Amino acid sequence: MTIQNWKKMDISPKISFIKGKAPKTLINNPEPGYILYLTPELLRGNSPSIEYCSEKESISVSNNEVIILWDGSNAGEIFKAKTGALASTMARINIQSLAIDSSYLFYFLKNYEYRIKNQVRGSGIPHVDRKVFSELPDDFPLNLSEQRKIAEILTTLDDTIEQTEALIHKYHRIKQGLMQDLLKVKESWTILPLGIACKKGGGSVQTGPFGSQLHSCDYKDEGIPIITVEHLGDNEIIHKDLPLVGHEDYLRLSKYKIITGDLVFSRVGAIDRCAYVSENENEWLFSGRLLRVRPGSLFDSRFLSYLLNHHPSRLWILNNSVGSIMKCLNTTILSELPIHIPSMTEQKEISEEISSIDRLIRDSVQEMEKLSPIKQGLMQDLLTGKVRVNALLKN
Repeated sequence: MTIQNWKKMDISPKISFIKGKAPKTLINNPEPGYILYLTPELLRGNSPSIEYCSEKESISVSNNEVIILWDGSNAGEIFKAKTGALASTMARINIQSLAIDSSYLFYFLKNYEYRIKNQVRGSGIPHVDRKVFSELPDDFPLNLSEQRKIAEILTTLDDTIEQTEALIHKYHRIKQGLMQDLLKVKESWTILPLGIACKKGGGSVQTGPFGSQLHSCDYKDEGIPIITVEHLGDNEIIHKDLPLVGHEDYLRLSKYKIITGDLVFSRVGAIDRCAYVSENENEWLFSGRLLRVRPGSLFDSRFLSYLLNHHPSRLWILNNSVGSIMKCLNTTILSELPIHIPSMTEQKEISEEISSIDRLIRDSVQEMEKLSPIKQGLMQDLLTGKVRVNALLKN
């Protein structure tokens, strides 16, 4: 179907590639004549360190130029550049046509990144296959103004996503600082082993059902969820790919219910973190790969969840676990974990203060989860002409 004011354009002859160089020297602090060394990790925002190289000996790029990861396991990944020097695995994409806007080209290539990445060459170190660029969908807006308006809309959405991510990171830092301050042990706090403290308040530390009590063949298409290791998130239960059991098995395994306020640990692997059971998981079941802590009346459950996820508790669990190859946890070890217990009033105050930050984190994460599919949908619509930018702006 012909799209008004769009034309067929093979971008392959209209772009060229300049590979980056391996620097002779990298330094950790900026000096005159040295510029930022741009690695894929740095551009993704997860580089463990920032390094600089000589500008004279490098291929430099400017802010927002389009670059591509040319070599390696993730070859074909598209980036917007920062001002700096290209790593040897990267390449700058030069545009050799006045009919293509640079910002539009970034989103066009990003939209088909999966095709570029799926068509790499090389049996050893994979690298981008230049032929793939002549095989990409070739409909382009004729007017540069339309290209720029499309890029502007997507850039605005990207900026919102980036700001939301930054806000989430900020809230996490605030939370860590709060936990460090609020969970600092005071002389007035009572010390008891976790198992004894739970038992005194009518709670318990309980392992899940043995393998002989529940098999994967017992799972149903409909029924009551049972959580296992992969459903333990950051102090919360993840509602994804939950196995279900029928009513009869649920009654038979009623001893292994979880209720609001319970805390759940993994028995193997990532044993040093627990997840809080909210009202959304009330009266579900937990599997034999987990341990359940029912706090009892001596604890505010939220407070205990923060205390058990705090670094000193996690470190104690790791140092006292069993297993040389894989860390393992059992009810005996977990029951012996020393717990410093403030008054119930102080527990609730601490819990509420940390929970207030958790709510901000959760709201921001939910916002991110909304924005990502909106962006994907807009890219598909705007970059194919399915939705015209003028019509979108009117709506």
